[in-house]
Amino acid sequence: MAISRRSMMLGTAATGAAAVTLAACGGDSESGSGGGGGDAVILANTTEPENPLIPTNTGEVGGGRIVTAIFAGLVYYTAEGEAEMELAESIESEDFQNWTITLREGLTYSDGETPVTAQDFVNAWNYGANAANAQIGQYFFEPFEGYDELSAEDVAADATLSGLEVVDDLTFTARLVSAQSDFPTRLGYSAYMPLPPVAFDDMEAYGEAPLSNGPYMLDSWTHDQEIVLVPNENYDGGRTVENDGVTFVVYADPETMYNDLLSDNVDVVDQIPNSALQTFEDELGDRAVNEPGAVFQSMTLPGYDPNFEGEAGELRRRAISRAIDRASICENLFFGTRTPATDFVSPVIPGGGATDLEGAEVFEFDEAEAQDLWSQAEDIQAFEGPLELAYNSDGPHQEWVEAVCNSLSNVLGIEANPVPFAQFGEMREQIRMRELLGTWRSGWQADYPSMYNFLGPLYGSAAADGNGSNDGDYKNEEFDQLLAEGLATEDEDERISIWKDAQELLVRDLPVVPLWYQNSIGAYSTAVSDVQFGWDTVPLYHQITK
Repeated sequence: MAISRRSMMLGTAATGAAAVTLAACGGDSESGSGGGGGDAVILANTTEPENPLIPTNTGEVGGGRIVTAIFAGLVYYTAEGEAEMELAESIESEDFQNWTITLREGLTYSDGETPVTAQDFVNAWNYGANAANAQIGQYFFEPFEGYDELSAEDVAADATLSGLEVVDDLTFTARLVSAQSDFPTRLGYSAYMPLPPVAFDDMEAYGEAPLSNGPYMLDSWTHDQEIVLVPNENYDGGRTVENDGVTFVVYADPETMYNDLLSDNVDVVDQIPNSALQTFEDELGDRAVNEPGAVFQSMTLPGYDPNFEGEAGELRRRAISRAIDRASICENLFFGTRTPATDFVSPVIPGGGATDLEGAEVFEFDEAEAQDLWSQAEDIQAFEGPLELAYNSDGPHQEWVEAVCNSLSNVLGIEANPVPFAQFGEMREQIRMRELLGTWRSGWQADYPSMYNFLGPLYGSAAADGNGSNDGDYKNEEFDQLLAEGLATEDEDERISIWKDAQELLVRDLPVVPLWYQNSIGAYSTAVSDVQFGWDTVPLYHQITK
């Protein structure tokens, strides 16, 4: 049974409260994994994961695609972005604040012996929420009662969320700080996946070779080269594996990856180098993928950089935004695979792609206005340059970063320089340590299909200071309050309206400069079929046949 937005709003007249009961639609235990004699291994691209493969400490695509493949959660997402039951028998609430979660019986990890229990979820969530463990996904536990205590700097390593309680082997309860109407939909995100008891013996070592419970399991990981996944015969869920495994090749050069695709040396890629964007659909025909996806691209202007502080910083942010010709870059560099941003949320998400936000003209190219705003900022506080725009060169970013820098230099009369990092993880480390000044390429590939996911994790106060994905440390109490109001609202249209009001604060403050929405772009070889890219732009590897 799909956990659609509408099904979560069903009421029960007898109680007078909004009741949520989500029934299971588990997988066929006879077909939990597939594949044949080993010849049907899918070859795919990836980047080196930033960290060991711990669900609560994975926050980027390279690690995310692996974690999602080898772990199973309470729910999973279909290609269309609907949440379906995976390990959960039911997820129930009368008030959207107090939830009872029941697992299906007979679930095990990939060894076929270790059972998946309610305690595993509670242990994993407590570990992720505790600041002593410094998990990237810590922010995702902010809605739980007791999070404030666990996010304190002096928290004990064994402290736990007061809002979690194990009832029995298959049942646990979650008490939130407020009504959160989209809570069940979130539970397919990797931060909410379970961990077996063995993980807590040595978490870092576990992350190098995790005992997991998803449709695949890790066979080997040769760092910076390849990650080999094989089917998990003990998986019992809806993501039936139709191949003999997936080998992810770590590509440092997108051009090499594309040439491998053309020669059938890689089967599916979710990246196309800029040099091929104009031709890849003609070259590959039906094997080319170019369709809307839940990806938003931006430039982060960190609040801790003195150039972007105070009144001068506010003017300077607006000047930078107005000095970028998004339409020209999307047309001349991206050839229809990007669309200029008009808000902070992908258009494939209900409520996203808004074109009526107050102040949204700041996203429109206007050379004279940009120069005037910059001049006003200079009258208040001189800019200490040059302006540096950092990016990872193991992705297809160099050309557009250079184009943006050229635009800023030409329009604003400043020195704007691209700063390449050889690997994404290297750049992320400097960002996380708050050592990277200037601006940098940023973006968001949705974790779960909700407008809130594009707002809370990126700009909510609780996700700042290195504890989440709010890398620019943006903090605004009014914005936080609007996020909470939207979460507590049952009606989807009303919830979207509240979150659009929140977006208008972002338009005013510009913690990031929105650039464009990115399509799902990629392609596949002549050797495979049944290739489908999900709502979040990631290929559904389990259903690819070869």
